[in-house]
Amino acid sequence: MLPGAKAVARALAEVAVPDDARELARYFKTGKGEYGAGDKFVGVRVPGVRAIAKQFADLSPADLNDLLDSEFHEHRFAALAILVLQYKRAEPDEQERIYDFYLAAMRRGRINNWDLVDASAEFIVGEHLYGRERDILFRLARSGIVWERRIAVLSTFAFLKHGDASTTLELAAALLDDRHDLIHKAVGWMLRETGKRVDRDLLVGFLRQHAADMPRVMLSYATEHLTQAERVYFRSR
Repeated sequence: MLPGAKAVARALAEVAVPDDARELARYFKTGKGEYGAGDKFVGVRVPGVRAIAKQFADLSPADLNDLLDSEFHEHRFAALAILVLQYKRAEPDEQERIYDFYLAAMRRGRINNWDLVDASAEFIVGEHLYGRERDILFRLARSGIVWERRIAVLSTFAFLKHGDASTTLELAAALLDDRHDLIHKAVGWMLRETGKRVDRDLLVGFLRQHAADMPRVMLSYATEHLTQAERVYFRSR
């Protein structure tokens, strides 16, 4: 590792708790055949990782790549948290570079668990694509890699926060047949946020058209904030 990446790794090691490392490994499904198989944990929970990331907000791209290539989950989370901080304060040309850097890390398979996606996709990919061409999200939604599909879905959270649900609804319809429960949960979550943040009628209209074809978990998440009568109605279809 380069010196900057080593400094982040040392800072994380100093606050690591072995019992937390074991618990996190179980929580993020790192066993054989599970979605996080083989991932390793230092033992630092998210607030601690974020606090350290803020201390290293100026880390270089080379150092960030070292962290992203680490076998330890918290190293990758810290790198992504730093990237988000850098994107938020960057000028447009630098934002373009960070966006490309993020996609390169994705293609290398370094954004490889749901928390890594959820902590970064909307703030980099979503914000970058708001007001721009979004075809890449539909390509990612067709990927055989679950993390790329989840990046596509979670990126639309940024659009929802800007009042635009169009891409969320298109992707949700395209992913009705997805077989992974992490995608069911992500789509259901974004549908729920559509009703909460943009237009309740858009959510209800989507459910009227698609509820019968939605996986149960997706439907449960999507209807969470509806009335009890509406939940019963849509979940019985």
